[in-house]
Amino acid sequence: MTTVQKIKEIEDEMARTQKNKATSYHLGQLKAKLAKLRHELIDPKSGGGGGGGIGFDVARTGVASVGFVGFPSVGKSTLMTRLTGTHSEVSEIEFTTLTTVPGTLKVHGAPIQILDLPGIIEGANDGRGRGRQVIAGIFFSNSQKPQRLPIIPSEPVARTCNLIFIILDVLKPLGDKKIIESELEGFGIRLNKKPPAIIVRKKDKGGIAITNTVPLTSIDHDEIKAILSEYKIANADVAIRQPNATADDLVDIIEGNRVYIPAIYVLNKIDAISIEELDLLYKIPHSVPISSKEWLNVDELIERMWHDLDLVRVYTKPRGAAPDYSAPVVLRQGKCTVQDFCNAIHKEIAKQMKYAIVWGSSAKHARGQKVGLDHVLEDEDVVHIAKK
Repeated sequence: MTTVQKIKEIEDEMARTQKNKATSYHLGQLKAKLAKLRHELIDPKSGGGGGGGIGFDVARTGVASVGFVGFPSVGKSTLMTRLTGTHSEVSEIEFTTLTTVPGTLKVHGAPIQILDLPGIIEGANDGRGRGRQVIAGIFFSNSQKPQRLPIIPSEPVARTCNLIFIILDVLKPLGDKKIIESELEGFGIRLNKKPPAIIVRKKDKGGIAITNTVPLTSIDHDEIKAILSEYKIANADVAIRQPNATADDLVDIIEGNRVYIPAIYVLNKIDAISIEELDLLYKIPHSVPISSKEWLNVDELIERMWHDLDLVRVYTKPRGAAPDYSAPVVLRQGKCTVQDFCNAIHKEIAKQMKYAIVWGSSAKHARGQKVGLDHVLEDEDVVHIAKK
């Protein structure tokens, strides 16, 4: 029996099993088994090295990357071409784009890499339509890639997208949205979510100890123990601080290889619908309706992209000169200290720095603040580095 057949068998059994106190342990085991089988699809244990075929690996450029995901012929290639000037084959015929096409879009002085991926089809996470190559090859770092992926050996760059554009046809947005979310979920990609506030700490003895600071409304102790048992964890402290935590949340923490990525649902072809229908589309969370063909509302999409990437622009100020606003040093939130700023320019600068003077939102004084390497910078700060 193939892995896909085993997954189908477990899904059918879960659908037949009514959830109650008597079945919670069994359901917990089934969910853990299902997660392990799906992991096998992404990372097969059997041999088989990377070989020929079409490669999806591309060199990482820019300060962040945005991947375009969607069914064939929803307008991904048109949007890519209009945004970046990079030609991505455009046609009404499905599967026109057969390889990943990279391009660059400059926003507020920051180069953003755009990746137009081949159109996926339903069943991609089960290997249909080269789905494993398209999805796993883009969203997982090299350490997580399946050994059978036809990657380009000369490109060892870890390629984790910072943001996903899920391109949907406005004439059938909700159905396609649900399918694509399911496909990405199957690859361990969690959209617009944060890692669950659950801690599983293994220990040498003492059995399973479960504590929770919030009510357990969607999982009980039997289900927790069943999941741990399936992963051969007999001794552990489990702390749950996640409201409405589920068995899937616990499995995600145990697996430890999930990727949490923000996503924007790009509802394309709004030139084909009425104003009343457009008003309804705006009610879909994390969505931006556009027309790539007629260039309608694309400016709003670009601004939303910038906001969700959460980047920090920092301008340099040479001694005795005005700040250089033409070429900002772009950092990511969480990695935007003065030391990160120095390292982004050259790693030797931090070693040579005596102190830095910062102007902007992060400074206490309008006249500038003298700071050290651990000072956290904010968007559009100006920095002068004084050397020893």
